[in-house]
Amino acid sequence: MTRTHLTTVLGLAMATTAFSADPTDWGTFRGPAGNGIVPAVANAKWSLKQVWKSPTHLGFSSFAVAGGKVYTLVTGETDGNSGEMLACLDEKTGKELWSKPLSVIPKYDGGGDSGTPDNKGGDGSRSTPVVNAGKVYAIDSMLGVFCFDAASGKLVWNHDVMKDNDGVQLKWENAASPVIDGNVLLLAGGGKGQGLIGLDKNTGKILWKGEDDKMTHATPVLADILGVHQAIFFTQTGLVAVNPQKGTVIWRAPFPYKVSTAASPVVYQDIVYCSAGYGVGAGAFKISKAGGKLEATQIWRRENQCFNHWSTPVVKDGYLYGMFSFKEYGAGPLACVDIRTGEDKWAEKGFGPGQVILAGDKIIAASDKGEIVVVEAKPDQYKEVARKDVLEGKVWSYPILANGKIFARSTTEGVCLDLN
Repeated sequence: MTRTHLTTVLGLAMATTAFSADPTDWGTFRGPAGNGIVPAVANAKWSLKQVWKSPTHLGFSSFAVAGGKVYTLVTGETDGNSGEMLACLDEKTGKELWSKPLSVIPKYDGGGDSGTPDNKGGDGSRSTPVVNAGKVYAIDSMLGVFCFDAASGKLVWNHDVMKDNDGVQLKWENAASPVIDGNVLLLAGGGKGQGLIGLDKNTGKILWKGEDDKMTHATPVLADILGVHQAIFFTQTGLVAVNPQKGTVIWRAPFPYKVSTAASPVVYQDIVYCSAGYGVGAGAFKISKAGGKLEATQIWRRENQCFNHWSTPVVKDGYLYGMFSFKEYGAGPLACVDIRTGEDKWAEKGFGPGQVILAGDKIIAASDKGEIVVVEAKPDQYKEVARKDVLEGKVWSYPILANGKIFARSTTEGVCLDLN
């Protein structure tokens, strides 16, 4: 069985969060606003010329870029023990500056050789580190939460969810990335009464914990909907929105769970979209106010269709753009779907379960074969702007756009590409 991966500041009611570093950096999972969207790149020629390549051994962690450094999780060895490592590279050269060990992981539940022809995911991390206020945060597969000094790599604190919160692990282990709101680091994975957790980002101390929700592989998202700031988790019971500072539940929306849920929710105005593989499919909920409280009403549902296996789409002007397929390795389409109705607009095959981001009106897609493809974000037709094969190995991680360059990685190597 395949081991799943995870995984413009639009303002108004779309998902928003504070920038963690310079606005041209990409220090937060799925971008500065946590929604895979950044402003357009002025005068971009999309040359995709290689600046550097660097080894990134095993795993599907994406890059985070901030303060002249590039961070990701890889598989390494410390004192003879294999495990996940936080690696820090120089942004200009790709050379490793330092690496620090996370949990020792002798064997993954459901992992396998990433090079086998049956597309097993392979061992290694699925979570992406986050840079915030001079610190870099990581959650490894064993639900170890770590805070390091972003410059030196010195450990500041760590927290063991399995030990300290009666953690309940799931097949293929954790894949969700840290989400930070103010001083609160948000994550799921605890046991009964502490399924959702808020930690003090400065100390690792538990600020709040609650609910019986069991974790999935999906990273929560921050959003402002109808004037209410919230964190939306995609758990095994469905969507649950909480006050990120207190952990109190704002609204819930039941949604099926089978085997794995890995794509994050997507927010557009007062609509929240979600999707999962393994026969589940997609749906969308409209959030409204009733008696001063928020409630969710399902507006459409496509059972066993419209799959986002682990690839979270982006949304522009009410249209979703992303990888919509289930186990169609090397073949699944990049597609456009109306978030308001669930209607398919177009689909272009040949991408597989890669990932996408949005820069202005351009989709930047990474195919699972290692191509970077730039496409117009328009619902009327698929129109390609640029394409280049840039990576060896399997690519299930997100490309990112930071400081006028695209950074992407595979199970083998990472690459930095210039746009002009």
